[in-house]
Formats: sequence, structure tokens, C-alpha cells
Amino acid sequence: MNPLFFRGKIDSTNQALNRKEFPMSYLQIAKPLRLPSGINVKNRFFKSAMSETMAGEDGQPTKAIASLYHQWALGGAGIVVTGNVMVDRKAMAEPGNVVVDDQTDRTALSRWAEAGRTNGTQLWLQLNHPGRQSPRIFSEQPVSPSPIRVTGPNRSYFYEPRELRTDEVRKIIAKYIHAAEIAQLAGFTGVQLHGAFGYLITQFLSKSTNQRTDEYGGTFANRMRFLIEIYQGIRESCGVRFPISLKLSLTDLSLNGFTKDEMTAVIQKMSDLGIDLIEIAGDNYENSELGFSGYAHMIHQLVDVPIVISGGFKNISTMEEALGRKDTDMIGICTAAVVATDLPNRILHDRYQPVTVGFTTGNKRLDAKYKSLMITSYCEQQARRIATGKPVQLYTNGWRAIAACIGMHGRKGLIPRRPV
Repeated sequence: MNPLFFRGKIDSTNQALNRKEFPMSYLQIAKPLRLPSGINVKNRFFKSAMSETMAGEDGQPTKAIASLYHQWALGGAGIVVTGNVMVDRKAMAEPGNVVVDDQTDRTALSRWAEAGRTNGTQLWLQLNHPGRQSPRIFSEQPVSPSPIRVTGPNRSYFYEPRELRTDEVRKIIAKYIHAAEIAQLAGFTGVQLHGAFGYLITQFLSKSTNQRTDEYGGTFANRMRFLIEIYQGIRESCGVRFPISLKLSLTDLSLNGFTKDEMTAVIQKMSDLGIDLIEIAGDNYENSELGFSGYAHMIHQLVDVPIVISGGFKNISTMEEALGRKDTDMIGICTAAVVATDLPNRILHDRYQPVTVGFTTGNKRLDAKYKSLMITSYCEQQARRIATGKPVQLYTNGWRAIAACIGMHGRKGLIPRRPV
């Protein structure tokens, strides 16, 4: 979630768009999209996953979550993706994550799905396993493809992982598949596999975290096997008309781990297998440091699968340019969705004005250290307000965001949820 989504002045072209000098119905972002599965999406707005961390006891979905997603559905996005749902309750990524397995309250899950399908919205459940990135408050012995510990400034928050046995790898694959089956029965219209930000799918893809010698390690084809078997299992069980997407991130790329060529190979392989959509996240489209638009444009020349870029869109003119240049097929929005749940409708009905959101503690060093925490906490706080019918609060005080995190999660909320 990137606060830069809202920064910067609106350029003159965008001012013209927002003043009704351009027919909103003619916008490319208003046009429908047909997925490879044959499912039609009503427009090009894609509400990317943010971890709302609003589950009840034992990872159960709550009425508040259903209320929140009802508001996002009413807001007009073609696709809404849920936040970070766990497939294994013994491997949690964050406090307040929903878990989908045989212990999940099916009535509550169906209530969530029904609320989020309002207004012709595609509601996709994001499926994830943190692997070695399950914080020590949750996992005394996290698991990973290989026993390689998290490095970096947050390493002390994660225990050294245990290497998964081959039979355990297959059991986790089965958990993903079963979670997708439960989601489909509950009424979710699709799923997204979380293969970004260093979580378990990424850990299998990267040679820096996967040094196995069985069929799930070694060659890149073997390192892709975990992801492919999850996808193929869901496709076989849930059918060709059930959308499946994959989230990847440019921030996971490294010369010694998961390279750009390997990410490209993953996208090509998943396209060949019939995946419905690939989301590429982790950068700012309008101020890219990683060649965001160029990479996405290149991918578009290689595959037919729809591509979504998530991050950094603030002006209508930029959204239209990204679609027109074939950098992306949908516009991913994340932080913006808690500031304006109806952002798609605002654009489509000529009521859109960007809003500036940023945080500071008054100390540049602390701002850098707690940037992610402040953004995440702010989004979680506003999501709770939306769910209970309260207005969104706009503020810039970083300490207020940190205090909100403690109020929601106690001291657990201050523990990093993934490495930096």
C-alpha cells in the first residue's frame, strides 16, 4: 500500500477530465473485460488486496468484514480482492487474519461472499501461506522450502524455519485447493494466489530460499511445481468458469533469488495453463523506481492473459494512458479504497478529486523505519470505521497511526509482519 498514490498535483489534462470536458462513459477504464474463463468483468477497476485483519476468534470471518466488503462492492469496482486469507491456521501471517478450512464458519463465509458480490462485483478470495514469514508470536517453528532464516533488520521477529518434508509440501498444496473449493461453495466468484512479498509461493520460486533436492527444488521447472500444482488442482476441482489469478511483485526480484527472467517465465507458463489474470504489484506507476510500466508493457507483448498493475495511480489521465499503452488491462487501487470506497463510481460519474495522504512522526529516521506500519495501520483503522458506518478520517500524524495499531492489536501489532 503506497501513500504516493495520492501525492502530486493534478496535471492540466486531469483537471480537464475532472471538469466534465471528457465524456466519462468514453473512458477506457469504464469498458468491460472478458477473462480467459469467459467471465465478464464490468469495468477495469481492480480493488487490490489489503489486509483488513478483522477476523474474529480462531480466524472466523465477522459481520464487520461482510459490511466492509459490501461498501467496496457498492463503490463500483469490477473486481474486489480480499485481504490475505490463510489456508493453514497453524501458519498465520498477521493478527486478525481470516482462515478458510474445515473449521471455518460456512454461514459467516457465505454472508461475506454475498455482501461482496453486490452490484455485479467479482469478489475473489486471496489465498496465502506465510511460510518462513510467520512471525514468532504465531509460529515457534515456521516452515519453508529450505531452513533459511529471514535476514535484514527484522530478522529477530522470525524464528528459523524448518524445511518441509515432501509429503508436507503436498499437504499444503491440498490446503490451497480445499480452501478454493470452500470459497467457491460459499459464493466467492474467484480466488487469487498470493505469490508476492516473500510469502510461501515466492519462497518456492526463489533459489535463495529454495535449495531443495526433491521434485520441488533445484531446476526452475521444479521450483515452479508448487505453484503449478496448486493452480492445476484448483482448476480441476473448481472448473474452467471459476477465475483464478496470481499476484506477483517486482520487489521480490533479485539476481541471487527470483530473477526478472524467471518471473517472466512464470507469467508465460501460467498464461499457457489458462490462468485468468496476473497482478503485478510493489511499485509506483507514476514514479517508478523499478521499471514498472516498461516491464508490464513487455509482458503484454508476450502473453494474452490480462495484466493488472497495482500501485501509484492517482490521476485519471495516467490511468487512461496505462490502459491505452497496453501497460495494463485493469487499474489496481489499494490505499485509495479506504479513503474513498466509491472511488470507481466517483471517476465514472465525474466526481473524482485526488486526496493527499501521508504520515510523519516528525523524525525522518522513524518515518523510514515505520513507514509500512503507519500505512498498514491507517488502512486497517479506516476499514473498521467503514465497516461500522463511520466516516473516514484524514490525518498525517504518524504517531496517531501507530497508536491506532496498538489499539487494534495490542503490542502484537507493532511486530513486523514481513521482512523489509
